Amino acid sequence: MSNATTLDLPFPPRSNPNQASVAPLHRDWLLRHEGLAATIALPAYDKWDVPRLAAFTSPDSPAEELALAADLLSFYFLFDDRFDSDLGRSPAQAAEICTRLTDLLHGGGPAPGDRTPVERAFADLWERSARGMSARWRARSAYNWEWYFACHPAEAAGRLSGRLPDREGYLALRRGTAAMETLFDMVERLNRFELPQEVLHHPSFRRMRQLAADIPSFTNDVHSYAQELARGDVANLVMIVREERGGSPEEAAAQVMREAQTMVDRFVELSSEVPEICDLLGLAPAAREAARRYVDGLAAWIAGYHRWEIDTGRYDH
Repeated sequence: MSNATTLDLPFPPRSNPNQASVAPLHRDWLLRHEGLAATIALPAYDKWDVPRLAAFTSPDSPAEELALAADLLSFYFLFDDRFDSDLGRSPAQAAEICTRLTDLLHGGGPAPGDRTPVERAFADLWERSARGMSARWRARSAYNWEWYFACHPAEAAGRLSGRLPDREGYLALRRGTAAMETLFDMVERLNRFELPQEVLHHPSFRRMRQLAADIPSFTNDVHSYAQELARGDVANLVMIVREERGGSPEEAAAQVMREAQTMVDRFVELSSEVPEICDLLGLAPAAREAARRYVDGLAAWIAGYHRWEIDTGRYDH
């Protein structure tokens, strides 16, 4: 069973053996895009150990792809942290920033010489991510990135109101700001395969993807609760459970972890059905292998993120 800070996972985390060689590549990328890390000093950033997270969540990727994974994870963290300032309480300003980034996905946006450091970093990441992928994958990934960016003004509006959302409203927003759909697109990209559409959109695969997205969001809310409470955030499930049930923060956190454990158990049940789904769909061997690798990638995200968040310096109070 889970306790207040950990889950019982039947699939242990695995680490990519290329982590050590990728760490200096990631540091070089950060230095080339130093304006991205405007909100934190590099010694403090190093305590987050982002290459370790990349190695846990992309355990089978070659070194070049693992470097891309680390750079992407860095972007999510550092971009999100920009909204911990007054910017995070200015929906109009957040919308302007996010619209310019979204335009880059579609071949528009500011010219290279007019881009901010954040825009230059994201343009680099998007070009590397989309390289070699199909038009169908690029369209899907662009949509998911747009969803992620477009949720930041809504999150800023929530902070401005100071009102806790209800659970349904929380999930609608959190599933956007967590960016997990963009990360699951990268399971394919970083391992150089693409799922057939009948697999990607199969109800069981859609459900596994939602569970794999929600589990890290729930556990993250437990680990980041103190930070988010201090800065006035309201989109945190521990806060919402306290509003629903009363009790102490510790009791609310334990309840959130119990819910996450239930989702883990359901993910395991669904993943056991994958061979039968492949049989019923009549998948060719290559498509069956892609389905297996995708489910393994989702499991790696659940296990790898959870292992990393337990002792990363990112959530030191």
